Amino acid sequence: MDCYQTFRKLVVTCRLHKRIVERETNQLGLHGSQHHLLMHLANHETVSQKELASQLKVSPASVAVSLKRLESEGYISKAMDLEDNRFNKITITDKGKNIVDKSRQVVIKIDEAAFSGFSEEEMEQLSSMVERIYHSLESIPDGFDTMEDSK
Repeated sequence: MDCYQTFRKLVVTCRLHKRIVERETNQLGLHGSQHHLLMHLANHETVSQKELASQLKVSPASVAVSLKRLESEGYISKAMDLEDNRFNKITITDKGKNIVDKSRQVVIKIDEAAFSGFSEEEMEQLSSMVERIYHSLESIPDGFDTMEDSK
């Protein structure tokens, strides 16, 4: 099997996982990027909108839209940064922490179903292989495709 086909299967599998997670978290009342933002906030207690956009590698405008919804639904709170009033500090509320806990349980069940039948050794091998792919891709310099064309 060639690399293209293998990578294609990996990408399609990741998209399917994302679609299933979104379908199930939608039933909890979370939509699209809201789930991702809340999970991130649960692991990074108090951050500014600008930091959040940078950490998630998305535009500040898209973060602002999602945060507005999350705030109106009571999942997060925003407060003016006392040291720099140009920034809002985003904090997850108790209601937000509750939905994150429920969401984590959903994701755990999905992941367990995805890997049912895999041995511990197979899981470790897969994890190692995916990590190697990640590091290989991460080391590709900008302009890589034009480098190859000039040979």
